[in-house]
Amino acid sequence: MTHERVKHSRTGLLRRALRLEWLTVGWNAVEGIIAVAAALAAGSIALLGFGIDSFVETVSGAVILWRIGAERRSTGAVRIERVEGIARRWVALSLWLLALYVAADSSHALVSGERPSASAVGVILLVVSVAVMKWLANAKRAVALALHSHAMEADAAQTDFCWKLSVVALIGLVANAVLDWWWADPVAALGLSGLIAVEGNRTWKLGIACCE
Repeated sequence: MTHERVKHSRTGLLRRALRLEWLTVGWNAVEGIIAVAAALAAGSIALLGFGIDSFVETVSGAVILWRIGAERRSTGAVRIERVEGIARRWVALSLWLLALYVAADSSHALVSGERPSASAVGVILLVVSVAVMKWLANAKRAVALALHSHAMEADAAQTDFCWKLSVVALIGLVANAVLDWWWADPVAALGLSGLIAVEGNRTWKLGIACCE
């Protein structure tokens, strides 16, 4: 394959990567707004944690958008890695704070016996999110492998993590709505807080690696 054909192929892959990231950012923003509104209406801690996390993931997606755009503009690789690393560490701090908030709120709900209402909107949103996030994660991973992009691969892993959050939150909401297990929502929220903390740790390490 000639140099021009390779360059043209990579340009096409970068365009596809940009489309996937814009879709991720847009979906997470809409998902976050709906999830937080539904969570406040139902008093669901699991859904609230999931919604706030969607906003944090929107910021992370914006970092990848900037990075891909910078490569297309031929911005210096060293500067790209440094700024990405700083941004990822801020995202990690946000994830840790969110994990602490969700853990504290869900623990209080379990002790006090606060009963969330069933949320049909939340269940529908999470069902759709499970499907969308899994498709996005697989599509991003395929593009990351073709581009040999560690940043895109890390973002695919982060989208796969969002899928896991969707599944855990969905289990809690369904158990509460169908079985009337009120404690399933705060227990699911505790599970979310652990997953979010782990993701914060992974993101922090990525941020340090980018800056070294």
